[in-house]
Amino acid sequence: MFPIRILSLAMTALVALVEVSNTQNITSDTFFYGQSPPVYPSPIGIGTGNWSEAYKKAEAMVAQMTLDEKSNLTFGITSKTNGCSGNIPAIDRLGFPGLCLQDAGNGVRATDFVNGYPSGLHVGASWNKDLAYKRALAMGGEFRSKGVNIVLGPVVGPLGRVSQGGRNWEGFSNDPYLSGSLVFETVRGTQDNGVITSTKHFIGNEQETNRNPATNLAGQHVESISSNIDDRSMHELYLWPFQDAVHAGTGNIMCSYNRLNNSHGCANSKTLNGLLKTELGFNGFVVSDWFAQHSGVSSALAGLDMAMPDSEGFWGSNLTTAIRNGSVPMSRLNDMATRIIASWYQMGQDNGYPAPGIGMPVDILVSHKAVNARNPSSKQVILDAAIEGHVLVKNVNSTLPLKSPKLLSLFGYDAKAPDQNNPAAGLGSWMFGFESGNINEAIPGFLGTPQVIPISQIAINGTIISGGGSGANSPAYINAPFDALQEKAYQADTTILWDFINVNATANVDGASDACLVFINAFASEGFDRVGLHDDFSDALVNNIADQCSNTIVVTEADSPCTAKTPVCTLHLTLRTSHFAQRIDAMASI
Repeated sequence: MFPIRILSLAMTALVALVEVSNTQNITSDTFFYGQSPPVYPSPIGIGTGNWSEAYKKAEAMVAQMTLDEKSNLTFGITSKTNGCSGNIPAIDRLGFPGLCLQDAGNGVRATDFVNGYPSGLHVGASWNKDLAYKRALAMGGEFRSKGVNIVLGPVVGPLGRVSQGGRNWEGFSNDPYLSGSLVFETVRGTQDNGVITSTKHFIGNEQETNRNPATNLAGQHVESISSNIDDRSMHELYLWPFQDAVHAGTGNIMCSYNRLNNSHGCANSKTLNGLLKTELGFNGFVVSDWFAQHSGVSSALAGLDMAMPDSEGFWGSNLTTAIRNGSVPMSRLNDMATRIIASWYQMGQDNGYPAPGIGMPVDILVSHKAVNARNPSSKQVILDAAIEGHVLVKNVNSTLPLKSPKLLSLFGYDAKAPDQNNPAAGLGSWMFGFESGNINEAIPGFLGTPQVIPISQIAINGTIISGGGSGANSPAYINAPFDALQEKAYQADTTILWDFINVNATANVDGASDACLVFINAFASEGFDRVGLHDDFSDALVNNIADQCSNTIVVTEADSPCTAKTPVCTLHLTLRTSHFAQRIDAMASI
């Protein structure tokens, strides 16, 4: 067999391969068919618990719909009136205004007049359920003001099985109990605003590499990665936080790009029909991740209820044809429509909810109505979250908090704000959280094309506001470490020296410095996995400063775990936040 490079974050090795002769060449994916048990038919939702009234209303509305109207609820359209990530069309004659689906779990992405909230990873580091609820309540209010019906978050998959995963920063923790506890409060806080949460990505979505089918540089078709998970691991690890989200009443679950035991996540009857809708008794509907639908009839029968951003021809007229010829029973389409409308009713969106996408301009670069979604009360929530998510890894000689320093010397590429924080046409840096990074590194992963651009371990162009991808947010302002320390220095009559240009062995240190602060980061993004856990460039910078300054403090802004080979006296690790002024306050109070 030709050698197969297995990423360290691959799931359980395929049991079937053990039985394969070393000389046998597997040339077709059909070899692995049947490893995910079939579970049919898709359970019909009945509206258990406090969903019963919403189901009665939904069933009454669906009973009045034509076949095409039911079908049109199941796949997205391109809107000419808003810039939402996904849209479901209105049924005006029945008083249904349609739905706006928008990213993501850390704040409203790709729009103006919103806050940037600490990421899931940062909240996870706080271990504070009350904080998780308050953060979600504040974020949910902004989504509602912008006319977002379904927020595409929170994230509990990836769970974070492997530290190099590109999207670990979006979730709370790789401990399923902690992740479940915090997602419960996040669902509750968000939906207390009447906004439907889309808890994602269901399930086993533990890597970005090969997440979608693609063609490699050799012209070969490469199928999406399969997460092969045994029953016990599934229930005790990966399913656990989803169970808590369902228990909290999440109205939507997003199925994942990857395959599960060699069956696509959005056409996997075992996970959707069996685990989610039967075992967990899920009342809401299942939406595909964007372009994660790979079949028509089979995905409908397997439990998928809505395809985004459209059905790529799998549904629409083909679904209605399948209904007419009996390939898909009418009861399945009725259930799909009922689950969608029931979620809308369950959150009270039929009563006084903003019009879909009212604050999401089609093109942010042209004149549009300003919808300010921010609430002054959220400032305290953001501050508390920024402080409580800090992790003080090491504090030799009680270096922190700083004690009235006369001279501080600052170094590192993460200290200053990025040089640009401005929207651009197309797949720009601002839209996907790459203000300090290189958006070109992620585009192959977004588009499913071969990765030919080297992936960096860091975002070298300034402090990072979020990780990259659909989980990025759009803060109203950026107060970088340098900005905050300048303000502190003015108040305390402290001298500040800095060098953000020279690195490695070229930066010098004033010998009278009370402390030297070195700001570095570890960047991660949707679309690719990290290539390692440490960065030689950053290590060289830290080592150079530490050789010259006996009181060196390293601040690492990390989207995911990192290691350092640096003999520094103090390592202060900050996992995530958007407002560094509050991070500096937190350092002073540690």
